[in-house]
Amino acid sequence: MRNRRLVAALLALTVTATGRARSAGAAAPSLTLAPCASEGAMKGASCGSLSVPEDPNQPGGRTIDLRVVVLRALSPTPASAPLFHLDGGPGVAASAAAGFYLGPGSDYRRTRDVVLVDQRGTGGSSALRCPALERRSPLDEYEPVEEVARCRRELETRTDLGLYSTEIAAADLDRVRAALGYHRIDLWALSYGTRLAQVYLKSFGAHVRSAVLVGFAPLDYKAPLFHAAAAQRVLDLVLDGCQLDPDCAARYPDLRGEWRDLLGRLEHAPIMASAPDRPAREIRRGPFGEAVRTLLGTAAGQRRLPEIIHRAATGDFTPLLATVPTRPAGRGGAVPDHRLLGRRGAYLGRRGPTSHRGNVPRRLPCGP
Repeated sequence: MRNRRLVAALLALTVTATGRARSAGAAAPSLTLAPCASEGAMKGASCGSLSVPEDPNQPGGRTIDLRVVVLRALSPTPASAPLFHLDGGPGVAASAAAGFYLGPGSDYRRTRDVVLVDQRGTGGSSALRCPALERRSPLDEYEPVEEVARCRRELETRTDLGLYSTEIAAADLDRVRAALGYHRIDLWALSYGTRLAQVYLKSFGAHVRSAVLVGFAPLDYKAPLFHAAAAQRVLDLVLDGCQLDPDCAARYPDLRGEWRDLLGRLEHAPIMASAPDRPAREIRRGPFGEAVRTLLGTAAGQRRLPEIIHRAATGDFTPLLATVPTRPAGRGGAVPDHRLLGRRGAYLGRRGPTSHRGNVPRRLPCGP
């Protein structure tokens, strides 16, 4: 982990010359902002769109519009570089974070603008949608290969998926920077967004003042190959932490044993579960493990997990079902995971949607 942080820091320091060469001489595109139409989470934000070539090598060809949301600094005289928020996935629309920066995260805007750009293929930027996949519940099988392949074929009849790469998205980001008149910017990136940040730093480093990379994903990282092992490690820490905490240990004295027994039952056969105001549904081993892995990704989810495990071991899945939306949501403009569409420059590069199968032990994620 220390080496990864060092590499990221050195990368930010050594790409300036490359960035200067890439950005020199480019004409600034035009971008007009106006108050966002929504009166909900976007109230107080400024919205606009920037037209860019879908294929950078054919500037006179088809164009797509990038959705841009700007949250102005609270200070009348901003003194800091604007913050560009790069979200994860790949497939999560950055504009979904507007509510955070307008609400509990408004302190980030005390002296700076915050800029949210929906990466091409997400949200309001020519989203690559897969309706059949988006309708699936989190407790259904995770994006089945056959449905992913079907969606990919349908999308390929309308566009070249190779034009929705991280490298081209980084160039889009710099077009937005130039159109807004910013010379230097700060980057805040999460998960897959750290990959986009690294590519941007390599290509346009002259325009970056600083970068914060959270949940760092190296450029050669092949997700989801390590998701299961990482989830197992966090699960073990949660189970051990509960045993070491007097209150948690008193409430759940055999949490690891309950977890092991629960997985054994699910390995044997699915379990029918119900909860108040929710239809009964079948809980199967694979989707259950993925639901737990998702919970392990946040501190709040980790805190809820002991109760979820304990009650599920007794046949009560109410706490687990309470974490699952009653109907699949669009996640603020998110689209199905672009890695599974084989989009170049995401995590799996040119590899297809079945490339990781067989590389992950069956007992994971979250096996005993």
